[in-house]
Amino acid sequence: MFGGPWSTSIRVGIVAAALSLGACVTSQVLVGKARAPILPDQVQVCLERPAGAYQEIAIIDASSKYSWAFSAGAKTEVVVKRLREAAAKLGANGIMLQEITDSPIESIGAAAGTEFTGAHGTIGLGLGGSALLSEKFGRAIAIWLEPAEERLP
Repeated sequence: MFGGPWSTSIRVGIVAAALSLGACVTSQVLVGKARAPILPDQVQVCLERPAGAYQEIAIIDASSKYSWAFSAGAKTEVVVKRLREAAAKLGANGIMLQEITDSPIESIGAAAGTEFTGAHGTIGLGLGGSALLSEKFGRAIAIWLEPAEERLP
């Protein structure tokens, strides 16, 4: 079905497009030394500075762009997930959330109307609706939390 010289080009194009969609959703700036990558599930989320010792590794930004999330809560979950994934790639076992904000992308509106003319006059009917599309942005500091047994009292 997909034979010939175009088959490979189409596959390469699809893979490149898929990779480029995910390439713009996170960015990071190293401020410390990266470590060996870990699993995203091993990254703790901190809302405040940890009480124990830690090392800052990077500042990470992420967005909910290109996700299928529609509610505000689902978009926040996507942002936190992407922050944890980016931190894990840098070997950070924690992130300190700095902010999660909304940013409007655009609004979409639609309307329809009709008019009826009869013996007793004219009636106009209309229906309209609009929606504001937005995405979430988040910023966190990727950190390495010292294990409890290595922390000094």
